[in-house]
Amino acid sequence: MDNAVALTAPRSPRADLGGGFRELLRYRQLLVSLTWRDVRVRYKQSILGFAWALLVPVSMMAVFTVVLGGHVGQSVGGAHPAPYPLYVLSGLLPWMFFSSALNGCVNSLVANRNLVTKVYFPREVFPLSCIGSALVDLILGATALIGLLAWYAGSGNWDVRVSSALLFVPALLVIQIAFTAGLGMLLAMGNLFYRDVRQLTGVLLPLWMFISGVVIPPPARDTWTGWLLALNPMTPLIAGYRGCVISGIWPAMAEVLYVSVAAALFLMLGWLGFRRSAHRFAECI
Repeated sequence: MDNAVALTAPRSPRADLGGGFRELLRYRQLLVSLTWRDVRVRYKQSILGFAWALLVPVSMMAVFTVVLGGHVGQSVGGAHPAPYPLYVLSGLLPWMFFSSALNGCVNSLVANRNLVTKVYFPREVFPLSCIGSALVDLILGATALIGLLAWYAGSGNWDVRVSSALLFVPALLVIQIAFTAGLGMLLAMGNLFYRDVRQLTGVLLPLWMFISGVVIPPPARDTWTGWLLALNPMTPLIAGYRGCVISGIWPAMAEVLYVSVAAALFLMLGWLGFRRSAHRFAECI
C-alpha cells in the first residue's frame, strides 16, 4: 500500500530544475508516445492525412500573396531581394510551428485531466508533447519550402543562394523550442487556473503574427517602432530563419544573443513555475 502511494504521490514542488530534467529523461518514452498520439489524433480519419502539413502553409502563402503581394511585394528587398511567395512561406513555417505549439500547450493539462488526476509522472510532458507534434508538422512543411526554392532555382526567376548559413538553422530551432516551451508551460498552467487564458491566446496570436515580420516586413531598426518591434523575440528569429534559408546570410550575432537570453529566461521561469505549481493541478482541474 505504501509503495502504491509513493508511485502516485506528487513530488516536492521545490525540486530543482536539474532533477526535473533528469526525471523528464526517465519518462522520455511517455513523451514520445504522447507526441505520436497528438499527431495521430490530428490526422485521424483525414483523407489527405499528413499532406495537410504541406497544404495549410502553402494555401496561406497563396492567400497572402494574392491579398498583400501587390502592396508589399516590392518592399521585401535587402541585400538579396526575395520573391514575395518565398518571403511569406519562409516566415509562415516557423510561425505556424510556434502558433500550433502554443495553441496545443494552453489546453494540454485540461485536455488530459484524466491522466493528471491519476498516476504521477512529470506534468511537463503534456505541453512538451504538443511542441513535439507541432515540430513534426514543421519538418513536413519544410518540404514545401524546399520545393519552392527548387522551382525558383530551376526557372531562373531568382538566384537561390546556398551557403554555410544553413548550418545555423538547427541552432535557431533550438532557441525557438526553448522559448516556446517556457511560454507554453506558463500558458498551460495559467489556463488551468483561469480558463480565459485559452481565449486570450487565440485572440493575441494572430495579432502577434503581424508584428513579427511574417508576412509584412517590419519597420527599419532606426525608427522607434522598428526598435520596439525588434524586442519581440519572434521578429529576429523569423528574420534569422529567412536570412539563413533564402538569402544565405548569417543572422546578426547580437540579435541571436538577445533571443537566446530571452528564451533561456522564459524557459527557466516557465519550467520553475510549472514545477512549483504541479502539486495543485489535480485539485484545480
